[in-house]
Amino acid sequence: MKYLEEFSDPVLAGKLVEQIHATVTKPWAMMEVCGGQTHTIVRHGIDQLLPDGVEMIHGPGCPVCVTPLEIIDKALEIAAQPGVIFCSFGDMLRVPGSGRDLFRIKSEGGDVRVVYSPLDALRVAQQNPDKEVVFFGIGFETTAPPNAMTVYQAKKLGIPNFSLLVSHVRVPPAIEAIMQSPRCRVQGFLAAGHVCSVMGTSEYPPLAEKYGVPIVVTGFEPLDILAGILRTVSQLEKGEHVVENAYRRAVQDAGNPAAIAMLADVFESTDRSWRGIGMIPQSGWRLSERYREYDAEYRFQVRDIVTEESTVCRSGEVLQGLIKPHECSAFGTVCTPRNPLGATMVSSEGACAAYYLYRRLETPAEVVTTGG
Repeated sequence: MKYLEEFSDPVLAGKLVEQIHATVTKPWAMMEVCGGQTHTIVRHGIDQLLPDGVEMIHGPGCPVCVTPLEIIDKALEIAAQPGVIFCSFGDMLRVPGSGRDLFRIKSEGGDVRVVYSPLDALRVAQQNPDKEVVFFGIGFETTAPPNAMTVYQAKKLGIPNFSLLVSHVRVPPAIEAIMQSPRCRVQGFLAAGHVCSVMGTSEYPPLAEKYGVPIVVTGFEPLDILAGILRTVSQLEKGEHVVENAYRRAVQDAGNPAAIAMLADVFESTDRSWRGIGMIPQSGWRLSERYREYDAEYRFQVRDIVTEESTVCRSGEVLQGLIKPHECSAFGTVCTPRNPLGATMVSSEGACAAYYLYRRLETPAEVVTTGG
């Protein structure tokens, strides 16, 4: 496929691998932030091509995976109410809450609909003025602008029966939380190119300087990943720690000013819980006071739900890069894509799903399964 195959060229990939081997003289551990990058690394075996001692740690950059259990339970409670049309992207329907998921709600008679854009949900609200229509707005800086635009449009057009259940999170506070952990092993980061295409790169130099880590903005194709790794290990070997943009075909340093302005108008920063990780201060967005009437949590009074995570699932440690997915005893046995315990096994960007899809036959014999 044009414009994709070029970035998977095996000859160029081989040259980049050779340059990485020629550069590295000691062990290094770096984290790819985004789940899309994790899937590329695992699918193409990029981590297995690196020099001994160079480790890729899989980060928390999967929006479905980090959506906290309490938000899932709030979605389930709202979706089960009569007179509600609950709209979501398809990947959220199988994410387990405390006792069920949105598919179960739908099978029990709830009006749960898959949409391809938040604006689709707004049109559903216009077509069903006697119903309350809720869109499940999750994700990082990449999905926040269209959700903000939808709320802006709802207010501008005077559509009172639309609301947004918000669980947006931001990457820079997560990087800071990872670096502050006493168990942190990360020495460099591959930052997510699509996030930076929206927000730019201005938030990263202070982090690189404060924690002494190189941060390289990369894309999602194999050559993007390898080029990012090469730049990162080159900095580590030289004792440098600056921000580099290796994804200039998509990322401008200033980001997308129109999207940033929309976010500033509709959202405000807030503390946010990350599934499996816990509360990270000022790591999320919620609707600002000006748009609070469109906040589903306030409209449906579901703000005080208390939840408890599975004691078996270790997805939190996976999301922090403390273990690899197959090091969890539930991986591939009681936890499979068909019967997931945690969101990292549900999401198409989840690290556990990537290992199950591409690596489960390489994991230790005791966790190999034919399930799924």
